[in-house]
Amino acid sequence: MVLAVEGLTKSFGAVAALRDGRLRLTPGRVTALIGENGAGKSTLVKILTGIYQPDGGSLRLDGVARHFASPQESQAAGIAAIHQETVMFDDLTVAENICAGHWPCHARGWRKGMIDWKALLTQSQAVLDRLGADLPLQARCGDLSIAQKHLVEMARALCHDSRVLIMDEPTAALSHREIDDLYRLVRTLKAGGVAILFISHKFDELFAIADDYVVMRDGAFVAEGAMSETNVDALVALMVGRSMGAVFPKRSVPIGAPVLDVRDLCHPTEFSEVSFTVHAGEILGFYGLVGAGRSEVMQALFGLTSVSGGTISLGGENLRLTCPKDAIAAGIAYVPEDRQSQGAILPMSIRDNITLPLLERITGGWLLSSRKEDALAETFARRLAVKAPDWNTRVDALSGGNQQKVVIGKWLATAPKVIILDEPTKGIDVGSKAKVHDFMSDLVAEGLAVILVSSELPEVMGMADRIIVMQAGRPCGSFKRADFATDPAQGAARLARAATGG
Repeated sequence: MVLAVEGLTKSFGAVAALRDGRLRLTPGRVTALIGENGAGKSTLVKILTGIYQPDGGSLRLDGVARHFASPQESQAAGIAAIHQETVMFDDLTVAENICAGHWPCHARGWRKGMIDWKALLTQSQAVLDRLGADLPLQARCGDLSIAQKHLVEMARALCHDSRVLIMDEPTAALSHREIDDLYRLVRTLKAGGVAILFISHKFDELFAIADDYVVMRDGAFVAEGAMSETNVDALVALMVGRSMGAVFPKRSVPIGAPVLDVRDLCHPTEFSEVSFTVHAGEILGFYGLVGAGRSEVMQALFGLTSVSGGTISLGGENLRLTCPKDAIAAGIAYVPEDRQSQGAILPMSIRDNITLPLLERITGGWLLSSRKEDALAETFARRLAVKAPDWNTRVDALSGGNQQKVVIGKWLATAPKVIILDEPTKGIDVGSKAKVHDFMSDLVAEGLAVILVSSELPEVMGMADRIIVMQAGRPCGSFKRADFATDPAQGAARLARAATGG
C-alpha cells in the first residue's frame, strides 16, 4: 500500500467539509472515489495535493506519516493530479510542459544551471514512449485537444516519478474514442505500478476502469470494496440512500396529442433527413455518440442555426425559426448542454437569470417591477428546490446541480409547450440527477412534451418513452419503451449497436 488516509477532518468555520476521510491506494490498482457533490471528495483530494491542511487524522505515504504544507510538497512526495479542466502552460511546447518544474540542466561548464534542451526532448520522448503515445514534442499545448492535454498531464506525472495519480472527472469533455484511449493509458500506468485514484459520476466508466471503490457521503467514509463484487444499484444506495428506481423515477403518463412535428429537416453540414413527432406527456429520447448530430438538431429547433430544408410545425402550425426569440414565442424552450457558458450568466443572481427571458412581462411601465421579478424567481426556484441562501445569490456560487436547476427554471418560466433538455445531468451527482429526473416526470404529467438528449444509456433508457438513435447526422433507429425496458441488457446492446453503425 503506497498511501493510507485515516480519519481526516476539515472544517471551514462551522461547516464540516470532511468528518472522516479514509482511503487506501495500492500500486498497480485503480480506486474509484464515489460520492455526491458535497460528499467530501474534493476536500479530501485537496488535502492529498497540499492545497488544504487537515484539522485532524493521519496521512501515511509508504507507512510514514506525512503532512503537506503546499502543493509543491505533495508533488515532491510523488502525488500528481489531473483535473477536468487541464492545468498547463498553453504557450509552451509539449516537451516543456512535460518537464515543467523538473527542467534538465547542464551540470558543468559555462552552461551550468542552464536548461539542457537536448536532454529535455530526450526525456519527454522517453515518457511518451512509456505511455505508447504519439505527440509532437514541439507542438504548442494551446493548440492541442482536451484529450491530448490530458495525455501531456499524464506524461508530466510520469516525468516527475509520481507514484499516486489522481484523475478528477478526466473524461467529461472527451469523445468515446478519446475515452477508450484514456483507458488504455490508465492501464499502461497501472502496469507500471502507479496507484490511481479515479473520480467520476459515470458508473460505466468506473466499472470499466476501476479495481476498487471507496464511497463517501456527507463528508465521511461509508464503504470500500472490490468493483467486481458490487453493482450500480448497491453503490447508489451507499452514496445517497436511494435505489436506482429513485434515480430514474419514470412514471406512467398518458401520451396525448402530437405537439411538435419535424419532417425531413436538413442542415448543409451537420445533419440530414431528420423526422420525428413528440407528443404531449411524452419524453422522447435522443441517443448517439459524440458528433452524431443530436445537439445540432436541437439548436436548429431553437432557431440557433439555420436549416437548408424540411419543416417544423408546432400544434399543426408551420414555424419559421430565424432566431431563439421566434422559438420562445412559439413555445419551444432549450436547456443547452454547456450550462456555464450557454445556459446561465454566472455572475448574475438566481433571480436575474430566471427572469431574463421574461423582461417584457415583468415591467411596470418603463421599469422592471421588483415585485413581479421576486415572485417569478421565487416560484420557479422553489419549484425546482434550488439550494441557496436567497434568490440574490450569484449562480457561480452554486453547485453544478443547482446551476442546472436555475437554467431549467429560467425556461420553464416561459411556459413552453416543448422543452428540450440537452445532457441535463452532465457533470452533476446522483442525488441532483434524481431531482432533475423527478422534475422531468412532473413536466410530462402536466402535459408538456420533453425531448431528452443524452449520451448516457442508463439515463435515456430510464426516462424515455421512445428513443431515436442518431449516427453520422442521420436517425438510424427508433425504439419504443418495450424494446429496451423489458430486457435492459439486451435493449442497451441494441441501442449501442445502432449508435455505432453495427
